[in-house]
Amino acid sequence: MTKYKNRYRVETIRWQNWDYSDAGQYFVTICVNKRDKILGTVDNGKMILSPYGEIVKSEILAIQTYFDNVDVDEWVIMPNHLHLIITIYDVGAGMIVETIHELSLQQRRQQQYHIKRRQMLIPKIIGKFKMRTSKKMNEIRHTQGYKNWQSDYFDRVIRNEKEYYRIKQYIINNPLNWYKDELYTEKNKT
Repeated sequence: MTKYKNRYRVETIRWQNWDYSDAGQYFVTICVNKRDKILGTVDNGKMILSPYGEIVKSEILAIQTYFDNVDVDEWVIMPNHLHLIITIYDVGAGMIVETIHELSLQQRRQQQYHIKRRQMLIPKIIGKFKMRTSKKMNEIRHTQGYKNWQSDYFDRVIRNEKEYYRIKQYIINNPLNWYKDELYTEKNKT
C-alpha cells in the first residue's frame, strides 16, 4: 500500500489501460460488508433469497430503468456477494455540437475529457445500487447509516465473446459451486 498525504490508501484495481467511459461489457462482483451471509442461503445448489436478497434482486432489475444505455445481461445473488454482467452501449459521439471557431483546441479537449468522465457509468451504477439497497435494508432493521457493502467492488472488462460465455456460465453455476467458492467461509456456512 502506498501513502497519500501521510495516510495509507488502497491501490486501484481498475484496468489502467481501459477508458471506463467506453461502451463494453463488465463482469462485476460486489461483496457484503464483512462477508456476512445476509442475502440468503444455498440449498441443494439453489439460492434461497432472504428479505435483503429480495431487495438486492429488485434493485438489480431496476438498474436498466435508471440508465438508458445499460443492460444487466446475467446476474446471481449469493449469500454474501453478487455477480453481474453489465453491458454499456455506445451512446454516440454527438455529445458536443460546436464549430471549430467556438472553442480553442485545448478547451475542446478539456470539455471532451469532462464529458467522458461523466459518462463513466460503472462507478455510478454500483454507487446508486449500493445506496438504494443499503437504504432499504437499513430501514427494515432500523440501522440507519449501517455499511452493508464493502467499499470497493471488483470489475473485469470482458474482452471477447469466448470470455463472455465463460463468465456467464460461471455466474449460472455459482449456486451449484457455492461450497467451492472463495467467498464461502466457515463463518458463512449454509
